[in-house]
Amino acid sequence: MGRGKIEIKRIENSSNRQVTYSKRRTGIMKKAKEITVLCDAKVSLIIFGTSGKMHDYISPSTNLVDMLDAYQRSTGKKLWDAKHEALSNEIDRVKKENDSMQIELRHLKGEDISNLNHKELMALEEALENGLVGLRDKQSEIVRMMRKNDQMLEEEHKQLQYMWHQQELANMKGSGVGTDQQNHDHDVYQRVRDYQSQMPFAFRVQPMQPNLHERM
Repeated sequence: MGRGKIEIKRIENSSNRQVTYSKRRTGIMKKAKEITVLCDAKVSLIIFGTSGKMHDYISPSTNLVDMLDAYQRSTGKKLWDAKHEALSNEIDRVKKENDSMQIELRHLKGEDISNLNHKELMALEEALENGLVGLRDKQSEIVRMMRKNDQMLEEEHKQLQYMWHQQELANMKGSGVGTDQQNHDHDVYQRVRDYQSQMPFAFRVQPMQPNLHERM
């Protein structure tokens, strides 16, 4: 006795619906594989269940993108809008640019240059020389900045020494009298004069000479 026909409509019972989906999906996948082998057909099958889980089958040696492109040409239907097409073109452009930069980088490292002609080698040599000149200029600039900073620190150090000796001289002027103290004051004053002669002109300030007669 043959199997009776069933009415094709949505199965209301969720459990029965899931069982039927699983069985029929397996059957469709099997049929897709069979027609691929028997008829040498290109088959691309994608199934999404109600849960969102995807099942697919693509026949061997078949590229899905090529299949979709062939579908567009055959039906005239656009699967990709202008935005996606522009994005795809931009990705291709960036990939080509990146490949070109990788090749140029290898050339700059001296790699894969055996196939370059004389003109290409001359351009590569010029690029390397320009890079070397820029590197040397940057190095010289850094050296000049370091020397300038050293000079500024040295001048600041001399200024601080001068100010310290000025303060020392003022302290000695306000305390202690006598010949020994006067001789000491004179020695300090002479040292200050020596430091001042070594300082840049912008920082030179004439120290006040102590009036030694006031202590007599």
